[in-house]
Amino acid sequence: MRRFAVMMIFALCVPGLAAAADDDGRTLSVTGVGEVAGVPDMATVQIGVTHEDGEAAQAISRASEGAAAVLSRLTDAGVAARDVQTSSVSLNPIWSQNRNSDEPARITGFVATISVTARVRALDTLGTVLDAVVSDGANQLGGIRFGFQDPDPLMDEARKAAVADAAAKAALYAGAAGVSLGELRSLSEQGGVTPRAESMAMMARDAAVPIAPGEMSLSAQVYLVYEISD
Repeated sequence: MRRFAVMMIFALCVPGLAAAADDDGRTLSVTGVGEVAGVPDMATVQIGVTHEDGEAAQAISRASEGAAAVLSRLTDAGVAARDVQTSSVSLNPIWSQNRNSDEPARITGFVATISVTARVRALDTLGTVLDAVVSDGANQLGGIRFGFQDPDPLMDEARKAAVADAAAKAALYAGAAGVSLGELRSLSEQGGVTPRAESMAMMARDAAVPIAPGEMSLSAQVYLVYEISD
């Protein structure tokens, strides 16, 4: 009797334990994945201006002039101010590397680099924009990342596909095991948005620099738990 009283007190103190005690544990858990492809409508690119000079001030000044020209060109191309950001400014010494001499290394000049990150929403103009900024002084171009201005509609479709995939798996497993599915007990989304680049099939025809955005896929993953009924 005393042992029973202790167990009852413990169950009351631990939320959910009493409910779990009445559960026979007959559940079926499945994971579903959904993937939807779409054509990107935005690109993010890093544009850099690098200059060397014997004087630090001159190196940073020339890099600044080039960066200013790049920013002006981006504005002229219709890239909004909110889509342009200075991502890095660096100034580093250049050291002599005369390995045949016993003299210590010395600074022979300086290299300055200013990088700008720009989002180009009018994707059909990207090639022309890149060609223009290079003509205006940019001498570094980083990797292009394609994306979606509004990924929510595609993500919603991917989530629906993930739930449908999980439900189909649950029905298959239940049929194979000779049991019936009961009510859906829980549903949770696993992980986050996973963009994946597909084949580069499209070409910007009017671009000086050829650009192929291709397709990107967004995927979603869900976790479902069903009750098993006789």
